[in-house]
Amino acid sequence: MKKQIKVLVNDYLKKNPLTINSIPVSGKIYDNKELENLIEASLKGWWTENEWTAKFEKKLRKFLGVKFVHACNSGSSANLLAFSALRSSTLGKKRVKKGDEVITVAAAFPTTINPIIQNFCTSVFVDIDIGTYNINVNHLEKAISNKTKAVFLAHTLGNPFNIKAVKKLCEKYNLWLIEDNCDALGSKYENKYTGTLGDISTLSFYPAHHITTAEGGAVVTNNKKLSKIIRSLRDWGRHCWCPTGKDNTCKKRFGWKLGNLPKGYDHKYIYSELGYNFKMSDLHAAIGVAQMDKLKGFIQKRKINFSYLYKKMEEFREYFILPQATKNSEPAWFGFPLSIKNDRLDREDFMRYLAENKIGARLLFGGNLIKQPYFINDKELGYRTIGKLKNTDFIMNKTFWIGVYPGITKKMIDRVIRVFRTYLKTNK
Repeated sequence: MKKQIKVLVNDYLKKNPLTINSIPVSGKIYDNKELENLIEASLKGWWTENEWTAKFEKKLRKFLGVKFVHACNSGSSANLLAFSALRSSTLGKKRVKKGDEVITVAAAFPTTINPIIQNFCTSVFVDIDIGTYNINVNHLEKAISNKTKAVFLAHTLGNPFNIKAVKKLCEKYNLWLIEDNCDALGSKYENKYTGTLGDISTLSFYPAHHITTAEGGAVVTNNKKLSKIIRSLRDWGRHCWCPTGKDNTCKKRFGWKLGNLPKGYDHKYIYSELGYNFKMSDLHAAIGVAQMDKLKGFIQKRKINFSYLYKKMEEFREYFILPQATKNSEPAWFGFPLSIKNDRLDREDFMRYLAENKIGARLLFGGNLIKQPYFINDKELGYRTIGKLKNTDFIMNKTFWIGVYPGITKKMIDRVIRVFRTYLKTNK
């Protein structure tokens, strides 16, 4: 019957091929393998974390060359788990405490910043560079105070930040480094994958990203102690390390004496961390297993699309600042950022024109997050800035990005260029 189902899945896809009637900024690419895995996992009837999740985590570990990967239910959850791990009391003097400061940027997606706030710490916002759209490392030292304990940064649109400079600062002041690698799976810095160079990194597998599990994310580390904390936080805060569906791995399930609990309290219900249930389901992981086999091809196609689009966009240098890869990096670009050079070109009008011509475009996430309603309306959200964040305000007003994801063809890129050319000729 399983064989028959697989045959039917293939027949269905052949009769109902994926069609793209627009040029979106991102999207999922899949074939019969993802659907076959999904069906296989569903037929087993064990839909929460299990063998497919283990397979997916193993493939990610092998690809990145890291020791520990903990799959979870979203990239946002991954960021919360990553920062919350640094608040664990088991870290002793290295623990990030309430009121401590974390260096980051306001030109970001909210869920890079929100875990800092949710853990009662203070964000210290540093300005960015135009072109790379990453933190201006010349201002890093100015952000340091006696309360600074960590740096939490994303690789913007797949373009690595200057990891060498950031790590040098972290080593000098004994700071934790979290890489938000959600938009950069497959990017490299000094020939090493981003997401392997900090203390902890995070991934997202939402359909917009380099691979998808529909909803999903992961937390990555090479630190055994942090790995133990992260797994506990993800699994309700349990002290027990049994895999889902397993009992008594420690061979002393009813022999523990922890906290002020009575001796012999069931280890499955002893909690050592302030945790959540952020596990990934096997249904989502099954999709991810198939996606991992396509990842290298996806990365290469993104690079090809970016390179082709860049060459075509050079004719518009009068109007736009073109993107710039960070020195010593090899980005697996998430998108193609463009910044308008002058006031003659109205960004909102241009984006409306692109939408009318079925070309997707997006702003650079939250622009300047401290100008978002949730920052303005909540006076309890403590933060400080290094300078006036001039470039952050610039991208809030002048920057947008278009797609380079693997579903985009050269023919589509040529159409994008024609649409740009038509608008710019008539709106000088």
